[in-house]
Amino acid sequence: MASSSTDRPKESVVVDCGRRRTSCGYCRSSRHHSISHGMWAHSLTVDDYQDLLDRGWRRSGSFLYKPEMERTCCPSYTIRLKASDYVPSKEQLRVSRRIQRFLDGALDVKKVEAMEDPNTSTKSENHSRPMSGESLAAGNDGKDEVEESLHYLSNKIESVIHIFIEKGEFPSGIQLPKASVKIVSQGKRKFLVNGSEDLLYSSNIAFQIAASIKRAQSCDKVGNDSNPSKVCEKENELSPKTISEKLVASLDPTLKNSGLSIRACNGHINFYASSKHVSLTGSGKIASVPKKSRMERDIGGNGLMGPQYCQVKRRKLEIRLNRSSFDPEEYALYKRYQLKVHNDKPQSVTESSYRMFLVDTPLLQVFPNGDSTVPPCGFGSFHQQYLIDGKLVAVGVIDILPKCLSSKYLFWDPDFAFLSLGKYSAFQEIGWVKENQVYCPSLQYYYLGYYIHSCNKMRYKAAYRPSQLLCPLRYQWVPFDVARPLLDRRPYVVLSDAPIVQNGESPLPQITDDIMGREFDDGGQEDANDVPMLEDEEMVESESECSDDEPDLETTSNDDPEISDVSKVLLGIKGSHVKYKDLRIAFGPEQRSYLESQLQRYRKVVGTVVSERMVYSLG
Repeated sequence: MASSSTDRPKESVVVDCGRRRTSCGYCRSSRHHSISHGMWAHSLTVDDYQDLLDRGWRRSGSFLYKPEMERTCCPSYTIRLKASDYVPSKEQLRVSRRIQRFLDGALDVKKVEAMEDPNTSTKSENHSRPMSGESLAAGNDGKDEVEESLHYLSNKIESVIHIFIEKGEFPSGIQLPKASVKIVSQGKRKFLVNGSEDLLYSSNIAFQIAASIKRAQSCDKVGNDSNPSKVCEKENELSPKTISEKLVASLDPTLKNSGLSIRACNGHINFYASSKHVSLTGSGKIASVPKKSRMERDIGGNGLMGPQYCQVKRRKLEIRLNRSSFDPEEYALYKRYQLKVHNDKPQSVTESSYRMFLVDTPLLQVFPNGDSTVPPCGFGSFHQQYLIDGKLVAVGVIDILPKCLSSKYLFWDPDFAFLSLGKYSAFQEIGWVKENQVYCPSLQYYYLGYYIHSCNKMRYKAAYRPSQLLCPLRYQWVPFDVARPLLDRRPYVVLSDAPIVQNGESPLPQITDDIMGREFDDGGQEDANDVPMLEDEEMVESESECSDDEPDLETTSNDDPEISDVSKVLLGIKGSHVKYKDLRIAFGPEQRSYLESQLQRYRKVVGTVVSERMVYSLG
C-alpha cells in the first residue's frame, strides 16, 4: 500500500511528457523533425538510469528522452565500447603522442596546424584560431631548452667518464666515444617495462664504452695468453651492465634536486620523471601527469640550482573529477566554445541554458562504501576538468554508473584545437574505466551517446573499436561490423534481425580503412554526444504531441500480457507511492481507460522492470 515519502529509501520519480516533436539538433532540417518520448525526472537512481540507457534513453539535464526510431528524422542508436577490449587506432595514438610532445615542449604548433587535413578536421579549419604568438614562441623556446638539457646531461656523463679514467677504473690510452642522451619517444615507451611511462631520456654510452674496451683488449689478447682467466675477469667487470651501474652511482647525487631520477637498466642509463602517476582517490583527482625534469645549472656550470632557475619549461597536465555543480570558469569556457566553435548566437548561450543542459542532474549520488561495488569517486554526475599549467582548457561532462562511464558532452578552449582534445578525452575516459574495474568489477563499458549513421558528423564514434549498437526493438547489443551493412541500406533497422546475431555468432571486428578515414578531429563533433534542448522546447508536453491519427508504431498491442498488465506500475500521488492496482478503483471508466493506455505506453518504453521500480508521478 502507500508509503510516506519521508521513511522510504530514495527512489526515481518521473513525470511522463508523452511524445515530443521538435526541430532536429543533428540534421537541422526544416522539413523533418526529431520525434521522441520524453520524461522529466525529479530524481533518478543510478541503477534506474543504467537500465534506461540500455533501452535507448539519454538525458539532457533533468529531461530524459528516447528517439522514436521508426519516425524520427535521424534514428539514433546507443553505442558502447567494452573498455578492456578497446583497440586504439593509429590516429588516436597519434593524438596522445602529440599532447605528450606539447607537454614536453617539443611540439611545433605551426607545423601541426599546417598539416591538419581539412577533410577530417572541419571544426578546426572553420572555427578554431591558432595560439597567440606568445604561445608559439613559448613552444619553440621549450624545444630549444629540451635540446640544451640533453646536451647538459651528456656533458655530465662525460665528466664522470673522465673521472673514472683518472682513477683507473676505465683504461687510459684508448679513444672512448662521446656520450649522448636522447629523448625516449612515446612509441618506444609502450614496449618497455611497467613504469616506463615516466621515462624521459636514455643513453646507450655503456654499450659503446664496453665495445671500445673489448676491441682494445682483443689487440692485447696474445700477450695475455698465459693468464686467460684474468682477461675474462676484466671483460666481465666492464660489461655494459657494470659500466652503466658505475656511471649511475656517480651521477645520481648530482641529479638529486633536478626533478629527475636515474637508473641503470640492462646497460642503458635511463632518466625518469621523479614524480609518479597519482591514482584515483576519493578527492576526485583522476591522475596527474608526472612533473617533468627541471635541469638547472649554476653560473660555473658545475652544480644544480633551485626550480626558480628552471631552464626546461615543461607543461603540466592535470585532470580533476568534480561532482556536477556550477563553476563560473567552466561556464565562461563553455560560452567561448559555443560562440567560436559552433557559431551560436550570444543570446542563446545563457547561464540558465548552460545550467539546464550540463549542470542540472536528477541522478542521486552514491558515495564509496569500501565493499568493491562502488569506485572511489562514487556514482553520479561529474565534470572532468583538464588543466594545463593551471589553465582550464577542457571540461568533459560525464555520468558514472554501475556498469559504465557515460560521456555526455565536452567543451574546450578554441586556442587548443590543434591538440584534438575530444579524442584525447575519450582516450582518458576509456582508460579510467579500465583502471577503476579494480574497485568496481561491474564497471566495464564506455558509452559514447548516440551513433547516427545518417549524420556524417556523428559517425566518428564507430572509430572507437570494437563497439556495439543497441537494437531499438529487442534491446540486444549488436557488433558494429554486423550492423553497418544494414545501416548502409536504410536509416532504421532492427539490428537483432541480422542472421549472424540470430545464430548467436559474434564475429571478430574488422578494422576498415574507410571507417578510419571517416574519423573526425574534435572538430568532427567529437564533443557533441548530446544535444541541448532549446529553451522554447522545454515544456512541450502532450498538447504538442504527434496527432492522434498517426499510428503508434512503438506501442505494443494489448495482446502482450506483460505490457497490458499495468497493475504493478508504481504511481506517485500527493506525496505517497502506491501501485496502480490499489488505486484503480478511484478512477471512473473514461479516466481509467485513458490512464491505462498511458501506463501501457510508459511500460513499453521504459521496460516492465523499471516501470515497477520508478515512481510515475500523477502530481
